[in-house]
Amino acid sequence: MKARNIKAACLIMFGVLFAATGCSNSLDSDSSISPDASSSKELTPMTITLAFGDLNTLWDDMQSEVGKLITEKTGISIKAQFPININDTDMFELMVASNEYPDMVWAKVSVGKLKDAGALIDLTPLIEAHAPNIKKVYGEYMKRLRWSNDDHGIYVLPTAPVNQTYFKAGSGFSLQHAVLKELNYPQIKTVQDYENALKAYYDKHKTTADGQPIIPLSLNGGEWQFLISVTNPAVATTGAQDEGEFYIDPDTYEAKLHYLRPEEKEYFRWLNHMHDIGLLETESFVQKYDQYKAKITSGRVLGLIDMDWDFAGEVAVLRKKGKFDQTYANFPVTLNETYKRHDFQSYGYLAGIGISITKSAKDPVRIIKFLDFLASDEGQVLLNWGIEGKHYKVENGKRVIPEDILNRKVNDNWNFRKTTGIDMYRFGPSYGDGVKDSTGNYYTTVFPEQIDKEYTQADRKTLAAYNIKSYKDLWPSEEEFPVKPWGAAWNINMETGSEANVIFQKCQDIMKRRVTQAIVAEPEQFDAIWDDFMKELEKAGVEKLNEEFTKLVKDRVKLWNE
Repeated sequence: MKARNIKAACLIMFGVLFAATGCSNSLDSDSSISPDASSSKELTPMTITLAFGDLNTLWDDMQSEVGKLITEKTGISIKAQFPININDTDMFELMVASNEYPDMVWAKVSVGKLKDAGALIDLTPLIEAHAPNIKKVYGEYMKRLRWSNDDHGIYVLPTAPVNQTYFKAGSGFSLQHAVLKELNYPQIKTVQDYENALKAYYDKHKTTADGQPIIPLSLNGGEWQFLISVTNPAVATTGAQDEGEFYIDPDTYEAKLHYLRPEEKEYFRWLNHMHDIGLLETESFVQKYDQYKAKITSGRVLGLIDMDWDFAGEVAVLRKKGKFDQTYANFPVTLNETYKRHDFQSYGYLAGIGISITKSAKDPVRIIKFLDFLASDEGQVLLNWGIEGKHYKVENGKRVIPEDILNRKVNDNWNFRKTTGIDMYRFGPSYGDGVKDSTGNYYTTVFPEQIDKEYTQADRKTLAAYNIKSYKDLWPSEEEFPVKPWGAAWNINMETGSEANVIFQKCQDIMKRRVTQAIVAEPEQFDAIWDDFMKELEKAGVEKLNEEFTKLVKDRVKLWNE
């Protein structure tokens, strides 16, 4: 699932993590750490320039507790550059045009144009000579780091966590605990169930306790999150997994733009119906992200269809205010009960988006050693847990987050991350949730026992009412589906400027305009608008796009599995 990893995907926060002081004896003496990482030569002050292809409003110039420790231990500081907005790729295009690059880039979808321009160096010899921890993290997936069938060089160290187990349900349809409680925790399995719950509550409550007008359902459809909040759910509710903008036939690997699936039309028809009866606010398609977030923090939005990372900061604000009943439970809603959600179908390891070293790097050897140190056990613990004695303690051999620290982390997460640097500096190799280190502790703080500690009383009442231990228990499990040999389609990039890429951009423009029109139209106009949508896609060359993307999918299967 694209957003799950960002992902998974899309909220991958960038990072420079590093070694905690005195995690435990076994970590302090970890023989896997590069032996010359702490030599006096390696501590010589050095500033690395790094351009991110994504926003990070939490970036603190490494002045957080973890950030300062990174510089203290390695001598490395990071001077970061960020895009103006989420879709801004101009800075990478300017780099190519000027042939001037920073030391490192986290380029997302622009990595192809940098590689084509000869801007990225092959990391294979550096990894072999200086990066035992990086090799250890990626393990059996090293071959997935290869660039292509024709070029087996490694130009990107993927950010996606290795051997990730998903303990949380971060997708689905969200409903406030207040709604569920008043309705005595009804069945929420289909869009009709979801609609019934919103309508029943809204019929009785038009304003909040402080007099603000209640919004039954809001979508984050005014900016790039249109794909996350408006269109991706059409795939998930109709029995397929998020592949970005494509649907991949699991048997033939044939690709097609997912809007061509007739079942998705019926999901958008339901959104049209929700708009028609006044449960879906029209402003969903023009509001700015800040407006969307402000509505959530006010506590007046009953339902959301979004990824939880997209509004996690706002939930943290609600918790800080003590408005626990205005936070949300997630449900695996489908169009009807004939469909099964595939949210937890495994992609295998998703190589792709990550960090690269450019040809302009002042000292590639020191940079790869730095990244390797961050990939060590010591660095991984600091990234996720922080500093022993300050952010966690060890009791009977187990890492434990003290109650006061946990309260800050859960109920004031934004400021917690900003000041501590915990879970904020990810941009290189890392272990996933559920992976344990040599001490028997989890590398990350996301595991069942810890998740249970973070539930509010409102969560606990909801979970008990549905007789589950976590919201994920409502979803079909990973074991019910085969591992996908191509990973995820959203992780496969089209060549910039190619015919397929040009057609794709045209189809994207058509899609956003036509889907919005179809949802806000009068119901009797919906079919005509949708028919015009399909005709426009055909005219734009969607069949050629499907054909070319199918080739890319089949190439990926060959690269990763042969």
